Amino acid sequence: MEHFKTVIESETVFTELMTPGFANFGDKVHGGVILSIMDKVAYATAVKHCGGYVVTISVDGVDFHAPAEIGNLLTLKSRVNYVGETSMIVGIRVESTDIKTGIIKHTNTAFFTMVMTNSPENESVPGLILETEDDIRRFAEGLYLRDLGREKRKTLRGDMSDKTTNQLIDLLKDQRFKVA
Repeated sequence: MEHFKTVIESETVFTELMTPGFANFGDKVHGGVILSIMDKVAYATAVKHCGGYVVTISVDGVDFHAPAEIGNLLTLKSRVNYVGETSMIVGIRVESTDIKTGIIKHTNTAFFTMVMTNSPENESVPGLILETEDDIRRFAEGLYLRDLGREKRKTLRGDMSDKTTNQLIDLLKDQRFKVA
């Protein structure tokens, strides 16, 4: 019998104070720090959904909408948007709250593809129970992201690997480069 879980069962909210140790050279929170926290939250969300060990296999669509400020609270809200047999796409929204003014800024969005690695043979990730129109839309977007990633990898492996250097240079003729 196949097992299903609701989206809400794996939702994760994580908040951390952005301290001076997280600063980049512009006195904002370093993007790499945010990505590292996102990866941990994606892991927690995926583990809550599947109950097994997972690894990150890709990160798609990391958007930096606004800088996160030192001294702000960074809140990450994540959920499983799509599931396959052994993989899940976890969507993450990051918000930065100015603790003095209460103003909240949407700073980042990302999609992490996580794969369950220790599943017994023939055991798959639990399916998703889609309860809202938003759940259905996000599941469909996840399927699209999955297929887009597969197509991108296939294209890069096939279309570029068999081209000669001169063919590649010809493809790049209108780009800003020169060959040394």
